[in-house]
Amino acid sequence: MGLFMILFTLIGGITLSAQSSINGTFSRKAGTIETTFLTFLTGTMFLTIFVLFFGNGNIPALLEAPKWQLSAAFLGTMYLLLTVLAVPKIGVIATNIAGIAGQLVIGVIIDHFGWFNSLVIELDIKRIFSLLFMLISLYFIYKGNKRSSEPTEA
Repeated sequence: MGLFMILFTLIGGITLSAQSSINGTFSRKAGTIETTFLTFLTGTMFLTIFVLFFGNGNIPALLEAPKWQLSAAFLGTMYLLLTVLAVPKIGVIATNIAGIAGQLVIGVIIDHFGWFNSLVIELDIKRIFSLLFMLISLYFIYKGNKRSSEPTEA
């Protein structure tokens, strides 16, 4: 089962990168907020169908959740909006690496303290090195973008 979850997450990452690239390009014509709106509107339509056919049938339970848990919807919207803003400026790979680096940084903090009722996993030297290497890769990828986007002399 774990291998399937890794495969599903890998496929999710592939689709996220493709979506980032397409949304970044589309936002130049339609606008950043409009592109983000279209993405969420389309997602809402698909999820409505999924809820109707595969859901548990307890939509009112969403309103019974603690308010801090409902903030996740806002955070997802902000992530997509910021990604759509970043891709045209720094490219898909730099945007995705920055997003992953941000996820890893807050992820190790959340794991270490067990915030949001998550599993407690201590911050150790291996995790610190993984964050360091991710930030180093972000630096080199971003610097590579700067170099390749500079005009060449004829």
